[in-house]
Amino acid sequence: MSTITADMVKQLRAATGAGIMDCKAALKECDGDMSKAVDFLRKKGLATAKKRADRETKEGVVCPYIHMGGKLGVLVEINCETDFVAKTDDFNEFAKNIAMHIAAACPLGVKAEDISEEVIEKEKEIFRGQALETGKPEKVVEKIVEGKLKKFYEDSCLMNQAYVRDTNLTISDYLNEIIAKTGENISIRRFVRYQIGE
Repeated sequence: MSTITADMVKQLRAATGAGIMDCKAALKECDGDMSKAVDFLRKKGLATAKKRADRETKEGVVCPYIHMGGKLGVLVEINCETDFVAKTDDFNEFAKNIAMHIAAACPLGVKAEDISEEVIEKEKEIFRGQALETGKPEKVVEKIVEGKLKKFYEDSCLMNQAYVRDTNLTISDYLNEIIAKTGENISIRRFVRYQIGE
C-alpha cells in the first residue's frame, strides 16, 4: 500500500476539481495511482450526475461572451436547481467556459435533437454522394453514411464535442464534473452564436 501524501491529494484536486476527502479516498482506493484515481473520480461524478438527472433546473444564468473585437458573440443559458449554486464561482466559471467553447467550436445544437432535420438530410445526401462516387455497393454506402453521420454528431453537438480547454474531456464529461462538484443537477439549455458576416 503506497503512502498518500498531501502533494498527491493537491495534484489530484487540481486535475479534477474534486473535494479533498474525495481525492484522498480515490487515491487510497487506487493505491496511489494518479490516472486510476482521476478515472475513479470521473466515474463517481457520472454516478452522481445520473442520480440528479431527474431534478428540476429552474435557476441559473444567461452568460455572454464577446470575442474578436466584437465580431463574435455567444449567449448561453445554463440552469441549476438553486439560486445559491447559480451565484457560486464554480458555476459561473463553468458558464463562461461553455460560452467560450461555443465561440471556438461552433456547435449546431446542444444535443442531436436540436439539429434540424433539414441539415441532417443535407449531410446524409453529401455523405451518400461521396460514398457512391467511390463505387461502393448500396449496402456498404448506407453503413458509410451511418458512420459519417455519427462523426457529424460528435463534431456538431455541443454535448459530444471535445472540450477546447481539455480535449481529454467531452462537454458532457465536463458537465458531469460540475454536477458532482456542486451537488446539483445542471443543464445546458440553449445558446445562440452570432458572427459578423454569417
